[in-house]
Amino acid sequence: MANPAAPRMSSRVPERPRFSTEYLDPSVDPRADFYRYANGNWLRTHPVPEDKAEWGAFRELQDWNFHLLRQILEEAASDGEASPGSPRRLVGDLFASAMDVDQLEARGLSSLTPWLGRIDELRSNEEIPGCLAELHRVGFPGLFGVYSEADKKDSAHYALYLSQGGLSLPDREYYLSDSFGEVRQKYRAHVARMLALAGFPEARATTGASTVLALESQLAKVSRSRTDLRDEEKNYHPFSLDRLEAEYPPHHWVRYLSRIEAAPSSYAVVGQPEFFAETTRLLSEAPLEEWKDYLRWQVLHASAPYLHRAFEEENFAFFHRTLLGQVEPEPRWQRATRVVDGLLGEALGQLYVERHFPAEASRRMAVLVEDLREVFRERLRRLPWMTPETREKALAKFARFRVKIGHPSHYRDYSPIRLDREDYLGNVLRASQFEVLRQSHRVGAPVDREEWGMSPPTVDAYFNPSENEIVFPAGILQPPFFDPGLDDAVNYGAIGVVIGHEITHGYDDQGRRYDAEGNLRDWWTPRDAEEFQRRAAGLVRLYSSQQALPGLPVNGELTLGENIADFGGVSLAFEALQRRLDADPSRRQALDGLLPEQRFFLAYSQIWRQSIREPEIRRRVAIDPHALGRFRGSLPAVYHPGFDKAFPGPSGSPSRADAPEPLW
Repeated sequence: MANPAAPRMSSRVPERPRFSTEYLDPSVDPRADFYRYANGNWLRTHPVPEDKAEWGAFRELQDWNFHLLRQILEEAASDGEASPGSPRRLVGDLFASAMDVDQLEARGLSSLTPWLGRIDELRSNEEIPGCLAELHRVGFPGLFGVYSEADKKDSAHYALYLSQGGLSLPDREYYLSDSFGEVRQKYRAHVARMLALAGFPEARATTGASTVLALESQLAKVSRSRTDLRDEEKNYHPFSLDRLEAEYPPHHWVRYLSRIEAAPSSYAVVGQPEFFAETTRLLSEAPLEEWKDYLRWQVLHASAPYLHRAFEEENFAFFHRTLLGQVEPEPRWQRATRVVDGLLGEALGQLYVERHFPAEASRRMAVLVEDLREVFRERLRRLPWMTPETREKALAKFARFRVKIGHPSHYRDYSPIRLDREDYLGNVLRASQFEVLRQSHRVGAPVDREEWGMSPPTVDAYFNPSENEIVFPAGILQPPFFDPGLDDAVNYGAIGVVIGHEITHGYDDQGRRYDAEGNLRDWWTPRDAEEFQRRAAGLVRLYSSQQALPGLPVNGELTLGENIADFGGVSLAFEALQRRLDADPSRRQALDGLLPEQRFFLAYSQIWRQSIREPEIRRRVAIDPHALGRFRGSLPAVYHPGFDKAFPGPSGSPSRADAPEPLW
């Protein structure tokens, strides 16, 4: 039964997102500031909610989906007849444990006692890798990342990847840049308060916090920047197990991999060798007590959202209020829904799809995708700057391109997970362990081509280079992205551009490096590669000239892949719309006083409407490969050749000397 002591949930039904001419600000000249023209009234009437760091079309639709998911979860949590191990029982049990705040207060830190005790028992640095493996096995972070995915150079099989990690602040720049000096001081104070909540005397907690900051700062110094991490080739280094043991001996890799149950393999892919050289030094030289402080912090930090009120509030105060500018927490039911979706996404997604994803939506999407696919295929055939040798291989790659829509063909089986309605943190750890072991056990095995990287309710889409596929979860196939009740112009400007965006990712600055089989391999002639890079440099210059805040420029290198995809998406979708209109001229009529081309660009800009807090802007600029909404919702539109015809000015087309040369 549902917990009677659970917090009473608001019955508020969120505003359903949509495309609307009411969001326009007609007082703004669209040629002077198209983003504000398209979204000005929405921006005035939709400030950031106090429980969010930013607000926009994606968040609005996510809020709507949470409303739908909450109904599913409440029903599942109160269903005493659901079969053990069934999707309904699993998501209901996890949600119920998340909502039982009285039980969380009663348990205190008891669910963490075994893990903190394990750290206390360490007697030498030699034992640290074994302890770290046990922590990683249940999903605790620390020191480095370990996961499996398709081998970038052998896409038919899963490989084990080892990557830099171990930082608790959003990015290395938070440790190294003078602009984040005040944040570091607040972070140190936060760590001290967390250690004190765990029972350490104030002086000892203060010392431990300084240790944590110092050790993480050492890791930050040898961590690659977000821009450098985008280079797929430079972050691919296969190491035999013998080489791992020889070059990084303090890690005791064979023992570590055995404890996380990694399937036998002759190699692992090391992303950043210099980072592991530093962790090797630290494991040898940093005192054991400093490592204990670091590991305790990692456990406490990762667990805080699933503990009792004191830890939850302290975690929010720093990682949300200070870092993001978020005023108050999201409702508890919404945070719980995020956790269920994150840990049991395909179980929850199965219930969501059964109730909220009609087959007709999938069929309509398939038509849109085929329209965009045909446009891109013809682009490849006639691209003026590409030589025949590269063109032939580009077309061969696109011939193997595929699309997934809505939900997986088969859902993941979570039935082995043991859940206890009275142990929220324990449930999180057991579900996390399920995923860690699932990834560990598949190393070396054939890749499951039907696997999805997002849950069905997710409001997003992605391109997978190793699979040469684009994926559209059911969650995004709703207004304002996809609305069967509206005209083609709006749908091509919204979901059509998203489709084109994901297609273009297969040929952006990193996606272009993957061949038809999904392997990281250079198939471009030197001349074509040079021409691509020359044209891409124009986009880097354009975005780097934009100011996110005064004195804070956009990182055009970090955002290059997404910017290429945005420009490509708009270009492909606009041409697809023109073909659709040419095939049926009766559709070339004004609606709400706006021609189809105008509605196309407005729909595009409105999916990037965004209100955002200043601390979140700073975080996004530091870590996010996507530009902010106001740049995404304007630059690809106003630099498109069709924009000036859609929104003509009294003196003809403006001169744009900085216009980047088109790629796709």
